[in-house]
Amino acid sequence: MNWMEYTVLTTTEASDLVSQILMDAGSTGTMIEDRNDVAANQRPEGQWDIIDEAIAERIGDDVKVTGYFEADDKLRDRLLFIEQELFRIRGLDLGMDLGKLETLRNTVAEEDWTESWKKAFKPFRLGEHMVVKPSWEPFDAQSGDHIIEIDPGMAFGTRTHETTGMCVELVEKYVRPGDECMDIGTGTGILAIAAAHMGAGHVLATDLDAVAVRVAEENVRNNGFADRIDVRCGDLLEAVGAPNAGCDVVIANIIADVIIGLAAPVKPYLREGGVFICSGIAVNRLEDVLEALRDAGFAMLDAETKGEWSAVAARK
Repeated sequence: MNWMEYTVLTTTEASDLVSQILMDAGSTGTMIEDRNDVAANQRPEGQWDIIDEAIAERIGDDVKVTGYFEADDKLRDRLLFIEQELFRIRGLDLGMDLGKLETLRNTVAEEDWTESWKKAFKPFRLGEHMVVKPSWEPFDAQSGDHIIEIDPGMAFGTRTHETTGMCVELVEKYVRPGDECMDIGTGTGILAIAAAHMGAGHVLATDLDAVAVRVAEENVRNNGFADRIDVRCGDLLEAVGAPNAGCDVVIANIIADVIIGLAAPVKPYLREGGVFICSGIAVNRLEDVLEALRDAGFAMLDAETKGEWSAVAARK
């Protein structure tokens, strides 16, 4: 079967929005190529680099968000949906630069698409100690590094976005050996795996998307944490079951509106002194999230901002 490789040219701050449009149209993952990520993952002069600067030159100035769609009888409707959504957001006052929103199309044979991903997917650092790498890339780990090995697939995006990076930083700071953790909306399972690397005794990872759950389960096995990470399919807290106040850390890298809605319901799942780590918060929604957390009785620990995004840690 052939696949349609569909790319939208945009900006760093709008890449999440465009990515969501492609996934809403039926792409089970997106690949985001952003030269800003290259700069963010470089070491000071004289130390080793994570990403070759030549990649930045190949990427160019535009941020490229790419989705993959089966070339079947639904393809025309999917592409029309994307075009309509791009036209719609052009007319909205979103307070961000959307970039060109030009589109590129390319037909990729099924046996060739994996090689297309490999060209863009290189090791990158998340937080201070986590390095995400594909299995085929050699990597000279430094003292204190934790390697998260993930191979790209149709449900995986090569995202080094600030939201995930800040969330990992907070996981490194607040997850302690033996902690009971939850990762709500786990996606590829990176945050759950990061928590396990920090010594979490058990992590319950949930996602509404059955494909994401399958991919996360595979990533958990490949990284050797099948005995400590349990992946379940369900909407937010639905897959967790009744509250039992047994969790030390809850992680949610989602969006502001969902976090606001979770602020009160998540509290009964946390032990006294437990920490709620949340990211994916647009800067202009940070105060709304902080207010919801305070109203739910949380005490603020950290509120970080990078670029157009924020992350928060709050204690019960």
